[in-house]
Amino acid sequence: MHRGIYEAASGMLVQETHLDVITHNLANVDTPGYKRRISATSDFSALLDRIEKVSEDTETKLTTVLPADMPFKGREVIGSVALAAIFSEDVMDTFPGVLKSTESQLDMAIDGKGFFALQDENGETYYTREGNFVLDNNGNIVNPNGLQLQGEGGALTVAANARSLEVNHAGQIIVNGEVAGRVAVFNFERPTYLRQHGKNLLTPTEQSGEAEQVENARIWSGMLEASNVEVVTEMARMIEAQRIYEGASKALMTHDEQTSKLITSFSRG
Repeated sequence: MHRGIYEAASGMLVQETHLDVITHNLANVDTPGYKRRISATSDFSALLDRIEKVSEDTETKLTTVLPADMPFKGREVIGSVALAAIFSEDVMDTFPGVLKSTESQLDMAIDGKGFFALQDENGETYYTREGNFVLDNNGNIVNPNGLQLQGEGGALTVAANARSLEVNHAGQIIVNGEVAGRVAVFNFERPTYLRQHGKNLLTPTEQSGEAEQVENARIWSGMLEASNVEVVTEMARMIEAQRIYEGASKALMTHDEQTSKLITSFSRG
């Protein structure tokens, strides 16, 4: 009886997290370069798989492994809640957004894979597809939050006496007819696992791998990449999550009522 309550409650918690992810996507539908997040669930019982493994110090230890890597021999399953689900992870959809013209020379969009690198005042590096850059008072090319755009040799700076400024398809910053630097573009082995840091910034994770510079990256100047969030798709996912949540809620209440009747019946006996 209680197993049904746990399974219904876990389903409600999962759908609540799905709704949070969908809401965040919809809130960034107009954010340039934003990549929507996709949430995933897993079977709770899969987390209870374990295997005995002899370590170098000849001691036998229990090690958790992925179900796909679990050999048949030596497998021991602890418990069984086959229908319970938990929130597993949310990953980034790297599908490119539509390019929109802005006619601003410092607005940039990456053609294909890759990310701009930004650095804050503490030297921390972040990555983004959002390419709406401006010049600060010191001539640095920065994003709307003041983080400096990184080039192949470090932060990109424009001279104070600049009479003309343009960015070509190779990412070169041309000031007064001369090349002042080149925008660096980076990519990852598995970019879907990049972690959101906030303000449309991304940081690497162990699953995503380290940043690697993209050679011969092509950049469109005077254009911005729109968000890849599709409102209709997200609304459909939201309705689906709400209906599943309601179904799990009704199942929870049913199990609760049955438990109450069972307790009452035994107490009378």
